[in-house]
Amino acid sequence: MMNLTCCCARDFAETLPPEMSVKIFGELDARSLCRASATCRRWNAIIRDSAQLWRTQCLSIITLCHREVDADRRNGLSWKDSLARNYIRSRVKLDWLCGHYSNVASAGELRGRKMAPMDVETWGEILQAELDR
Repeated sequence: MMNLTCCCARDFAETLPPEMSVKIFGELDARSLCRASATCRRWNAIIRDSAQLWRTQCLSIITLCHREVDADRRNGLSWKDSLARNYIRSRVKLDWLCGHYSNVASAGELRGRKMAPMDVETWGEILQAELDR
Protein backbone atom coordinates (compact mmCIF):
# COMPACT_ATOMS: atom_id res chain seq x y z
CA MET A 1 0.00 0.00 0.00
CA MET A 2 1.29 3.44 -0.92
CA ASN A 3 1.95 5.98 1.86
CA LEU A 4 0.24 9.23 0.88
CA THR A 5 1.64 11.26 3.76
CA CYS A 6 3.88 14.05 2.57
CA CYS A 7 7.00 14.41 4.66
CA CYS A 8 7.34 18.01 3.49
CA ALA A 9 3.97 19.27 4.75
CA ARG A 10 4.13 22.67 6.38
CA ASP A 11 1.53 24.69 8.16
CA PHE A 12 0.06 27.70 6.36
CA ALA A 13 1.71 30.20 8.72
CA GLU A 14 5.10 28.90 7.71
CA THR A 15 4.52 29.30 3.99
CA LEU A 16 2.24 32.36 3.74
CA PRO A 17 3.20 35.98 4.34
CA PRO A 18 2.34 37.07 7.91
CA GLU A 19 -0.46 39.37 6.72
CA MET A 20 -2.21 36.41 5.08
CA SER A 21 -1.90 34.37 8.27
CA VAL A 22 -3.42 37.29 10.19
CA LYS A 23 -6.32 37.31 7.72
CA ILE A 24 -6.89 33.60 8.31
CA PHE A 25 -6.68 33.96 12.09
CA GLY A 26 -9.06 36.92 11.79
CA GLU A 27 -11.84 34.48 10.92
CA LEU A 28 -11.71 33.00 14.44
CA ASP A 29 -13.72 34.09 17.46
CA ALA A 30 -11.90 35.22 20.62
CA ARG A 31 -11.94 31.81 22.31
CA SER A 32 -10.66 30.01 19.17
CA LEU A 33 -8.01 32.68 18.67
CA CYS A 34 -6.68 32.09 22.19
CA ARG A 35 -6.65 28.35 21.59
CA ALA A 36 -4.84 28.79 18.25
CA SER A 37 -2.19 30.90 19.96
CA ALA A 38 -1.39 27.90 22.18
CA THR A 39 -0.83 25.61 19.17
CA CYS A 40 2.78 26.44 18.41
CA ARG A 41 5.32 29.24 18.80
CA ARG A 42 4.83 30.56 15.28
CA TRP A 43 1.07 30.86 15.63
CA ASN A 44 1.48 32.37 19.09
CA ALA A 45 3.86 35.03 17.78
CA ILE A 46 1.61 35.96 14.85
CA ILE A 47 -1.49 36.19 17.04
CA ARG A 48 0.24 37.86 20.00
CA ASP A 49 1.85 40.55 17.84
CA SER A 50 -1.17 41.42 15.70
CA ALA A 51 -2.98 44.46 17.05
CA GLN A 52 -5.39 44.09 14.11
CA LEU A 53 -6.62 40.70 15.35
CA TRP A 54 -7.22 41.94 18.89
CA ARG A 55 -8.81 45.18 17.67
CA THR A 56 -11.31 43.21 15.58
CA GLN A 57 -12.17 40.98 18.53
CA CYS A 58 -12.50 43.97 20.85
CA LEU A 59 -14.77 45.77 18.40
CA SER A 60 -17.05 42.72 18.43
CA ILE A 61 -17.81 43.35 22.13
CA ILE A 62 -17.79 47.14 21.99
CA THR A 63 -21.57 47.42 21.59
CA LEU A 64 -21.92 45.71 24.96
CA CYS A 65 -18.97 47.30 26.75
CA HIS A 66 -18.31 50.57 24.93
CA ARG A 67 -17.68 52.63 28.08
CA GLU A 68 -15.21 50.10 29.42
CA VAL A 69 -13.33 49.65 26.13
CA ASP A 70 -13.21 53.41 25.53
CA ALA A 71 -11.83 53.97 29.05
CA ASP A 72 -9.22 51.23 28.55
CA ARG A 73 -8.09 52.77 25.27
CA ARG A 74 -7.91 56.27 26.83
CA ASN A 75 -5.77 54.75 29.60
CA GLY A 76 -3.36 53.29 27.04
CA LEU A 77 -4.33 49.62 27.27
CA SER A 78 -3.74 47.54 24.17
CA TRP A 79 -6.66 46.04 22.24
CA LYS A 80 -5.65 42.61 23.56
CA ASP A 81 -5.62 43.78 27.19
CA SER A 82 -8.94 45.55 26.78
CA LEU A 83 -10.49 42.41 25.31
CA ALA A 84 -9.11 40.33 28.17
CA ARG A 85 -10.59 42.75 30.72
CA ASN A 86 -14.01 42.96 29.07
CA TYR A 87 -14.75 39.67 27.32
CA ILE A 88 -16.43 37.93 30.28
CA ARG A 89 -18.22 41.16 31.19
CA SER A 90 -19.66 41.35 27.67
CA ARG A 91 -20.90 37.73 27.82
CA VAL A 92 -22.51 38.28 31.23
CA LYS A 93 -24.11 41.55 30.12
CA LEU A 94 -25.48 39.88 26.99
CA ASP A 95 -26.99 37.09 29.11
CA TRP A 96 -28.64 39.64 31.41
CA LEU A 97 -29.96 41.74 28.52
CA CYS A 98 -31.33 38.64 26.75
CA GLY A 99 -33.31 37.71 29.83
CA HIS A 100 -31.36 34.60 30.84
CA TYR A 101 -31.55 35.75 34.46
CA SER A 102 -35.08 37.17 34.40
CA ASN A 103 -36.55 34.42 36.57
CA VAL A 104 -33.79 34.18 39.16
CA ALA A 105 -35.40 34.25 42.61
CA SER A 106 -32.25 34.24 44.77
CA ALA A 107 -28.51 34.68 44.61
CA GLY A 108 -28.17 30.93 45.17
CA GLU A 109 -29.50 30.32 41.66
CA LEU A 110 -26.54 32.24 40.24
CA ARG A 111 -23.94 29.91 41.77
CA GLY A 112 -21.73 28.31 39.17
CA ARG A 113 -22.49 30.99 36.57
CA LYS A 114 -19.86 33.45 35.46
CA MET A 115 -20.38 36.93 36.82
CA ALA A 116 -18.46 40.16 36.35
CA PRO A 117 -18.55 43.58 37.96
CA MET A 118 -20.80 46.06 36.16
CA ASP A 119 -20.92 49.84 36.33
CA VAL A 120 -24.01 51.83 37.30
CA GLU A 121 -24.94 52.61 33.69
CA THR A 122 -24.83 48.92 32.79
CA TRP A 123 -27.10 48.00 35.69
CA GLY A 124 -29.45 50.75 34.52
CA GLU A 125 -29.56 49.19 31.03
CA ILE A 126 -30.20 45.75 32.51
CA LEU A 127 -32.97 47.00 34.80
CA GLN A 128 -34.60 48.87 31.92
CA ALA A 129 -34.50 45.72 29.79
CA GLU A 130 -36.19 43.80 32.61
CA LEU A 131 -38.88 46.45 32.94
CA ASP A 132 -39.49 46.38 29.19
CA ARG A 133 -40.05 42.59 29.17
